[in-house]
Amino acid sequence: MNEMTRPAPDDLNAMPDDAFRTHVRGWIQANCPPELRHPPKRLHWSQSKPWYMALAKQGWLAPGWPREVGGMGLSPSKQIIFIEELERHGAPRTNDMGITMIGPLLIRYGTDAQRARFLPRILAGEDIWCQGYSEPNAGSDLASLRTEAVLEGGHYVVNGSKIWTTLANDANWIFLLVRTDRQAKKQDGISFLLCPMDLPGITVRPIVTLDMHDEFCEVFFDNVRVPAENLVGQPNKGWTMAKALLGFERIFLGSPKQSTYALAKLAQVAEHMGVADDPVFAERFTRLRMDLEDLKALYETQVAKLRRGEELGADVSMLKVWQSELYQRITETAFEIAGEEGVMVNPIGGNRSLNPAASFIQSRVVSIYGGSNEIQRGIIAKNVLGLPG
Repeated sequence: MNEMTRPAPDDLNAMPDDAFRTHVRGWIQANCPPELRHPPKRLHWSQSKPWYMALAKQGWLAPGWPREVGGMGLSPSKQIIFIEELERHGAPRTNDMGITMIGPLLIRYGTDAQRARFLPRILAGEDIWCQGYSEPNAGSDLASLRTEAVLEGGHYVVNGSKIWTTLANDANWIFLLVRTDRQAKKQDGISFLLCPMDLPGITVRPIVTLDMHDEFCEVFFDNVRVPAENLVGQPNKGWTMAKALLGFERIFLGSPKQSTYALAKLAQVAEHMGVADDPVFAERFTRLRMDLEDLKALYETQVAKLRRGEELGADVSMLKVWQSELYQRITETAFEIAGEEGVMVNPIGGNRSLNPAASFIQSRVVSIYGGSNEIQRGIIAKNVLGLPG
């Protein structure tokens, strides 16, 4: 990979936004492997590691972390620019649970010993994390989780299971929501626990999806003994921390990047199939493009709040609903116009840009993960519109 001169960390926030964007854009262009850009599926650690380590070498893995713990220490506006440029170039998403979720949580709620132990290993690519939230009977209603942790001496003994655990088959650590008080109200009896994946009693079972990808896993815990020092925060107070992490997911999942890329691919499929100039298709395409512009405007409204340092409200749930359903409509259109050439998961004619079946299948889950759209609409109804629960 080509190396570019890296400015001193103090210069990054001081740089004008346009200069910062140009600098970030140039570095990504020079250092992000072309063969990894716009991947049709979520990459495993063995595939994304070169990009992860390139970001680590540059010191650009953790734009939102404070500089004193190894992050870039970027302002909210600079972070948005950084993310926008990654999306613009189709940079692959790495195994980033450590960077985007557990790292910020430890910075805010962890002990000095926990921060000293875990943060450097995340930045070095030595610890790869997965998220142990959802369970077979506690998905969108996460507070109903049943995986239990009982304190015995210096350990929590964990029994239960987690499901839809993204890339658990790559991770060597998992952060868990566990029930530590059966008698408390369900939100009040939950604790936050950090667990090595190599402890006796842990079984990981990949779930092969419709597109023959093993991105998701089931994780089973059978009398797993986790050191009590791996508890984050106070016992039975994990729900507050969990909600803080879910807030990040909503704006991340509401980014227009998926729909923007999908619409560009739809145009290519239409050209290949010879329907780009068909009036019926042109009307459908224009409607989708207008919907995408609406999504971009809504996203910018939420991003502007972050730039001003404001907290995101419940209305950010509208982003996730709009983006996921638009993405599905775009991929449905591409799948439809591809006809018999679109029924195979492999790209049409070996062209990675023409893969309507894989995109269609991939789009089915986006209205479910990160809190189903039904749950998001409930949040909007109650907390934005003031409707009764």
